[in-house]
Amino acid sequence: MDKEQEEIQFLGFFGIFKESFNIISSRRKIFPQIILSLILPLSFIFLAHIEISNLLFAKIAHTEDALYHTQAGTPKYSKLSDLISSEWTSFWIFKITYFVFFLVLSLLSTSATVYTIACVYTAKEITFKKVMSVVPKVWKRLMITFIWNFIIVFIYNLVALLVLVIFLLIVGHSNIIALPILFALIILYLMGFVYISVVWHLASVVSVLEDVYGIQAMIKSKGLIKGKMKVSIAIFILLNLFFIGIQVVYERFVVVEDSIWYRIGFGSVCLNLLVFLILFGLVIQTVIYFVCKSYHHESINKFSLADHLEAYLGDYVPLKSKDVQLEQFDV
Repeated sequence: MDKEQEEIQFLGFFGIFKESFNIISSRRKIFPQIILSLILPLSFIFLAHIEISNLLFAKIAHTEDALYHTQAGTPKYSKLSDLISSEWTSFWIFKITYFVFFLVLSLLSTSATVYTIACVYTAKEITFKKVMSVVPKVWKRLMITFIWNFIIVFIYNLVALLVLVIFLLIVGHSNIIALPILFALIILYLMGFVYISVVWHLASVVSVLEDVYGIQAMIKSKGLIKGKMKVSIAIFILLNLFFIGIQVVYERFVVVEDSIWYRIGFGSVCLNLLVFLILFGLVIQTVIYFVCKSYHHESINKFSLADHLEAYLGDYVPLKSKDVQLEQFDV
């Protein structure tokens, strides 16, 4: 990284973006290899799943429409009913298969990128072969952290749904004060969801570079993000707006477009933009980790970090807390 740790604590919104661009441009050999092996397949699977889901759902809608216009109790009705059940089964099997592949590739991409940037931070020589030998030892820790995040999000949504039901039962949907209160509840829900997402992204980096993972990594991330919450949320929202924009353009000009040239042209543009966005997002969340560590005056011992990165190539030895918080520096 271009800056010393004492300096990166002062990086703001634009500074984090600039630092991330510098890291990517300074390693023009390793990042294209990570892109081709992990991030490109991840991006392709995501866009292909939108296309295939649309086709499967259109087929289901067509069958349901035919069923609606068929007299109940007839052999044709029974055949269409069985066909709809089969089509819905295929649809959900596809969704589950997609989710598994997408999750695995996401965790592998995160592992590879975070490890690579940590090597950049320590000025350690890094090759694609080394990265790929480390990734299988790291992604399991990320999986545990993801599972805990999934549990937290599930409970959060369950509580939000319960609050909504209670609110509607008490106030009623026709009450004149119901709409503004409901709007306020939605805003609060979105704020909480964004906060959980930001904490989870930072926890993914913590899981790779420190000796904690799972719920402990979430707790550690929650403490680290304090003081840099606003800039982290702003970056998270901006990146997700770009992500949504790519998805909307793809659905509009590829999924529902008849012209083959539109489909090829916009499909290629969306794929390339998504690849860069994913890589850039992973680099940014790692930079934010170092910024947060610096902000809390937790100086990372580069020699200890380098030793532990090397240890990944042998038996797995994660960073201990004393290694990442060994020194307190003065501002």
